[in-house]
Amino acid sequence: MLIKGILFDFDGTLTKPGALDFPHIKKVLGCRPDQSILEYIDSLSLKDRERAYRLLAEFEATGARNSKPREGAEKVLRLLQKRGFCLGIITRNSRESVLISLRNFNGIDATDFKVILGREAGAPKPHPDGVYIAAHLMRIEPSELLMVGDFRFDIQAGHAAGARTVLITDDGLSSLSPGEPRPDHTIKKLSELIKIVENYNPQKDACLKVS
Repeated sequence: MLIKGILFDFDGTLTKPGALDFPHIKKVLGCRPDQSILEYIDSLSLKDRERAYRLLAEFEATGARNSKPREGAEKVLRLLQKRGFCLGIITRNSRESVLISLRNFNGIDATDFKVILGREAGAPKPHPDGVYIAAHLMRIEPSELLMVGDFRFDIQAGHAAGARTVLITDDGLSSLSPGEPRPDHTIKKLSELIKIVENYNPQKDACLKVS
């Protein structure tokens, strides 16, 4: 199986978990603890929705400024680049917050990614829209993508689009619920991703060929 592109979730996947205090954000927004923030906001009236998105953007910008790269993230990204993989980011956060956070990375910036998709680009994960859009912009098939994330929405979106999936778990515990799609791979550290992609017999310079 040929893998040409690797699509990463961002917050908690390429960055250290905890930059965003989701329980606090939910409390401020009036969202139930068991409800997803974006889905809650979209259920509000237009006026309340606009206010909620403004507040969320403020939380995200603050979190982005305070975020740090996950251990090994920069090294892994450089190694994948060297091997010629096409790299992308897909997140339920705003694209702007990703750009802010990338300033805290050493030797990695927005130009190292073929695509950076925030929630503004199509229906957010777990819907597969963003994965399809990323594949289209990379000019590769969804089946040639490896979707890497730390939450069940990442696995659901990747699975629905026909991509291979990798779940990263810091404590070894899965965030998946019974009956949900299982990831093709599970890792505890981002560095373990290198060995996984080697098993897919990657084609070098895949990203250069789709520019």
